This record gives sequence, C-alpha cells and structure tokens, in this order.
Amino acid sequence: MQRDASDTRVNPDLILKAIEKDEVVDDARTSRGHLKIFFGYAAGAGKTYAMLQAAHAAKRRGVDVVAGYIEPHERPATAHLAQGLENVPCKLIEHNGIALSEFDLDAAIERAPQLILVDELAHTNAPGSRHDKRYRDVEELLHAGIDVYTTVNVQHIESLNDMVASITGVVVSERIPDRIFDDADQVELVDIEPEDLLERLRAGLVYRPAQAARAQQHFFTVENLTALREIALRRCADRTGHLTDAARVLGNRDYYTRERILVCVSPAPTNPRIVRAAARMAKAFRSELVALFVESPHTQAMSDNERAKLAANIALAEQLGAHMETVYGDDIAFQISEFARLSGISKIVMGRTGERSSVRQALFGRKSLVEQLITFAPNLDIYIIPDQSTPPSRPKGRRHALALQPPSSRNVLRTLALSLVATAIGTAFRHLGFADSSIISLYILTALLTAVTTTGRICTIVSSVLSVVLYNFCFVTPLFSLASYDRSYLVTFGIMFATAMVAGELTARIADNARTSAENAFKTRVLLETNQLLQQAHSAEECARVAMNQLVKLLKLDVVFYTAEHGTLGKALYESAGTENRSASLLTDYERAVATWTYTNNKRAGASTRTLPEAHCLYLAVRTGDKVFGVIGIALEGREIEAFEHS
Repeated sequence: MQRDASDTRVNPDLILKAIEKDEVVDDARTSRGHLKIFFGYAAGAGKTYAMLQAAHAAKRRGVDVVAGYIEPHERPATAHLAQGLENVPCKLIEHNGIALSEFDLDAAIERAPQLILVDELAHTNAPGSRHDKRYRDVEELLHAGIDVYTTVNVQHIESLNDMVASITGVVVSERIPDRIFDDADQVELVDIEPEDLLERLRAGLVYRPAQAARAQQHFFTVENLTALREIALRRCADRTGHLTDAARVLGNRDYYTRERILVCVSPAPTNPRIVRAAARMAKAFRSELVALFVESPHTQAMSDNERAKLAANIALAEQLGAHMETVYGDDIAFQISEFARLSGISKIVMGRTGERSSVRQALFGRKSLVEQLITFAPNLDIYIIPDQSTPPSRPKGRRHALALQPPSSRNVLRTLALSLVATAIGTAFRHLGFADSSIISLYILTALLTAVTTTGRICTIVSSVLSVVLYNFCFVTPLFSLASYDRSYLVTFGIMFATAMVAGELTARIADNARTSAENAFKTRVLLETNQLLQQAHSAEECARVAMNQLVKLLKLDVVFYTAEHGTLGKALYESAGTENRSASLLTDYERAVATWTYTNNKRAGASTRTLPEAHCLYLAVRTGDKVFGVIGIALEGREIEAFEHS
C-alpha cells in the first residue's frame, strides 16, 4: 500500500520518532539514562574488554562507575581489566537445586551510580527474577536515570536471528528486540579480522582448548566469521543511515549519503525505455531503485488505453527491482522534488520526447518540468533520457482532462437554473437601483457556482457564455436584444467572459483537488484501520480475513485468499464485494492452479499479467522477502488496477 507524499515519504515512523525525541522536555530527557552498546560479530571479538576500557576512561574523568555484572569468561586480560572497579554483588537464585548468580537490579538501583556495566544484554534471567530478560533490567536502569554500558553479538538481534542461523546452523534462543539496538544512544562496533580472531581462539584466549577445538570445527570457521562480520557491519551502517535520515528530514535538508535512484513512471509510450535506463544505472551504482507516479486531477481522466500502458510500465519497473510509490498533487515538479528530498533520493531519471517551448511558455515564462525540478531540487542529479523518435506533443493526460465531454442532463439543468436565478436576482438589483458592476459580479459568481456544483468543463463554458448573453439581453440597452448601442460594452463582454472562464476553471481545479483529497483520505483511513485490525488478530486466518475485508473496502472487488500450509496452498477463503456470490467461478481448479504457480514462483500471475492471463483473478504472493505466507487473488472483472491500488 502506498502513502501520500504529504504524509511521508521517507519513513513516517522515522520522522515521527525523531520529532517526538526532539520535542521531549529537557528535564525528562536528562532524567533518563543513556545506553551504549558494544557490538560484535562473535565471542572473543573484544566487546567486554572494550567496555571495561571505556569504563576506566570514564572513571578517570570523574564519573561514578560500578560493574553491575561482568560475565566470567576466564580470560586473564579481561579479568585483570575488571579490577579497580566497584562491583555490585550478584544475587543468588536457587533453581532446581542449583544456585544461579544473577545481576542484582534492586541493589544497582539503590546504589544509583552515574554509569553501570551490565554484560551480555541478551541474557535470559533465572526464574524468580523480576524480569525474564536482562534487557528489561537495563530498561529499568535507564528509566531510573542511570547510564548503562552493555555488550551484544549480532546473532542476538531479533531480525537477524534467522539469517545468522542459516549461516552457522545454530539457532540462538536469547534475543533482544531491534528497538533496543536502534534506540541506543551509542553503538560501538568492536571489530576484528576473522583470521586474528581464529588466532586468538587457537591461543586459548577465547575458550578452553577442548571447547576451542570444537568451536573451530563448527561455528568458528573463516567462512562463518566473514559472513557474520559483514552482517554486523551492515546492521551498524543501517542504523547510522536511519539516524542520518532523521537528522536530514528534521533539518529540512536535501543532501544524501547513499545512492537512491528515482525514475518517473507515466503512460507515455517511451516510458519503458526510461525505466530500463534507470534500472541499468541502479545496477551500475549498486543502489536502490524507486519508481514514482504522480497522480493529479489530469491523470484521473486518462483513457483506458493509457491506464493499460501505465499498469504495464509499473509492472516493468517492479520486475526490474524498483520499489513503487505514488504521490498526489497538481504541481508535478514540486511533488517529485519533495518526495526526492524526504526519501533521500540522489539521482532522478526522467524522459523527454523532443520537448519544445510552447507559446504559453514563451508568453508567460512558464518553465518546463525539467527546469522546475532543477529550481526545486538544485542539489540533485537529474538525468534526461531523450527520445527523438516521438514527435513533440502535449501530455495525453492533460488533453483528456481538458476534453469537452458531454455533460449529464442533471448538470445541464443545474447550469440553466443557476443562470436563470442570477438573471432574476439581477432584475431585482436593477429595480433597486444597483450599479451594473453588481450584476456583472453576480454572473461571475454564477460561473463559480456552476464549476463547483457540476463535473467537467463544458458546463463552466456554457455558464460563462450564458452570463454574457443574458446580461446583454436583459440589462444592456436596447433591452431584450443582443444588439448594443455602446461599443464599449464589447470590451465589457469580453472581460466578463474571460473573468468567468478563468474563475470557473480555477474553481473547477479546486473542486477536483478536493475530490482527490477526499479519496486519498479514505484510502489512508483504510490503511490505518488495517494496521489496527491486524494487530488485534490472533491467528493467520483472522489476519487473512482482515486483509480481504480491507481490500474489498478499498478496491470494491471480490477477493480470495489461499493460506500456505506445510509448503502447499491450503483452504481458500472468499470475500464478496457485493450481493452476488461468485465463489463458484473464482474457486475452480484452474484458479487454484494459477494461485499455486504464484505461490511456487513468488511472482504475480493471472488477470492483467502475461502469465496465465485467462484467470478471473490477479494473484499476488503475500510475502516477506522470499518467504511466502499465502496467495491473494483479486477478481479484476476486466478493469486495470490503478497506480495506488497496484502496490
């Protein structure tokens, strides 16, 4: 699901979190302790040693430092360094006849030092402790205003657990939530070359000889350690990137620290060439590719053929690895530049099809889209992919938006009624002795009301023409005639018509934007409601039902869902968008076969795609990365998915 650019578009949670941190009152901020994590990729990297060195440095600066819990690694250098620090006595907890030594949280809070060392952040406390996990002890220390130094390895980060397990073959049960790591005030990476770590292991500086020999045969191999080191480095880089993004957004800056390439998607026939060029550039720079479509009142009037081309171009962008986004607004250049600023975009790729200056640009100094982008985002690299094979033309979306489509009979009657009412009121004004300027203003107001209460542009034009004709016929001498004795009235008629047209056009645009804003508000409300309902679901089937109901509400189309069970698709769920039950046609063996193909290949298939297009539904994999949790099918009924709905 997409987000509106006004909400966004880096990561709204990141922005909100940064703002909340920035707005915390000073006394509350200073009352909470600071957390520093010494982060490593394997045992023996030197995390505890680095922590103890930092503690001694703080003590020399006059900081009140105590050791709350230091893991007894039986490493002489580490044990020697722990000397000279005050210790909080451990608490003995008996469990199954065994006395376990645990960190004494109450004694530490009562001692209330400025800084406390608590080793092994991911440790699971013995039964009977106040908290089940040591990181909860640390959170209580921080809440009490005590600074904490602690240590953790990469395999103990919750989101990295599966990745590390696939490398080492060892599933770690002691884990900490990612938020603990991300919210830490400081993270210091304690790095060491894998060969140096193996040398330390062989020298007996990490484990005892027998344990070290077993470790070298399983966990401690050059291949494993190199992979773990890369993961740790990437995790630290990601955290730094998030902090940089937050600082950049709050500072309203448009610099970037990593390559992110933005390609603009449109229904233009040359757009596939632009998308492919951007994909090649992203691959060359090894950067993220983001595809952006700007939806405006003009694009909503696209023809079916243009919508089909837009859907094909979006599918091509996603096929080439782009992350699809949609924003809304009438000023396309501003929307692109603002999205780029908020999302940390470094390069923009867009097309130009033999673009030439128009008469309006020459007369009114209107800049082209590229020139506007350069003005809005002077620090961004903008790449223009020319295509001289296509003749210069105005965007089709605008031509369709301005097309004079026949109005409905209701709109025609409303236009005539407003003009007649204005004439009646104008007649009353004339009898009351009001000046002609009041009557002219009344007709201009009529054109505005027509633009607001009708759809399309033709009613606004008719209202403007009627205003001039009725004013001339009813209020200009000779009365009840289209003739005029005073030639100056011709100028008045022209100005009156032009004013009514311009005012009506502007009002119509405002009305279009209001309708678009209302639609976007509804979509946003559905997305927020979906998030809340999913949090309340207690089973996979409940989650599926929530997703189906919300998609029906958003798309007004029938939806089916196949759950994944033991490597295959399980039972099918069906949700109707109307009163007609179409489950008989949507839950056939053929439809299930298409869904199975989607599940097996982790790719979309069915209606509107080039894979098994005879299906009634468009089938999409519900996935996280490469793991597929199920397949959802949307009965398109011959229509194309719009840009917002597409994602």
